[in-house]
Amino acid sequence: MPPRLRIASVNVNGIRAAARKGMHGWLESADVDILTLQEVRAEARDLAAALPGWHVVNDEALAKGRAGVAIAAREPLEIWRTELGDDTLDSKGRWVEADIEVAGQSVTVVSAYVFTGEADTEKQVAKYAFLDAMEARLPALGELAVVTGDLNVGHRELDIRNWKGNRKKAGFLPRERAYFDRFTGARGETVDCVDGTTGTGLGWIDVGRRWAGEVDGPYSWWSNRGKAFDTDTGWRIDYQLATAAMAEKVTDYRIVRAPSWDTRWSDHAPVIADYTFG
Repeated sequence: MPPRLRIASVNVNGIRAAARKGMHGWLESADVDILTLQEVRAEARDLAAALPGWHVVNDEALAKGRAGVAIAAREPLEIWRTELGDDTLDSKGRWVEADIEVAGQSVTVVSAYVFTGEADTEKQVAKYAFLDAMEARLPALGELAVVTGDLNVGHRELDIRNWKGNRKKAGFLPRERAYFDRFTGARGETVDCVDGTTGTGLGWIDVGRRWAGEVDGPYSWWSNRGKAFDTDTGWRIDYQLATAAMAEKVTDYRIVRAPSWDTRWSDHAPVIADYTFG
């Protein structure tokens, strides 16, 4: 891998559909080294057909045409894993991690697709179980690691344009947001969470928020209802979370919002960060 590692993450909302709608044009110009994908909704052979010349590892959902995550690289990915939690956890098609070598150093890259959830239902219970397993896994990923993907939670009010209207809905529930308080809290220190609980900070860095500062957005997903995209009534639910050591290597970050509704090839925008080693 080159000293500059460019990682792009995107929920493609179906890799075959994204390829038909113009994903390749973006990918050819993006100069990406590692591409992480969520909601692939396809098998390994479909990924190979959609990404010729790339080396791909993936985890498929048990239900055909649902979920699915993948990591694609310019060079072979020889060490990769899909385990998250124990056998009771429903994580198929939602977590894949790979170890890559960059400038003589080992970096772990994760593509994650957290459940959407639904308040006060079993779907939300499954989401919390996944977030529990994720919280337990993060400390074991090593000093140089980045978790990318559609994490389906807007952490702060800055991350959702219409946050007041979504306070009781999945994606902005206090308990969900509290996980991110702990993920990004100072490592080893007690964290006061938005849901009134306390926990221990894991020390991960929200690269997007650090780069953008205390501003609304920038958003990465827009509902298909109404004119959400045109009015930029969006959510920032796609992340690159980096360990402190990895975050120090960030030299650029951006969300690639399509120029217009009709030029989109997914309802999510790619999230790109450059990590420079040397």
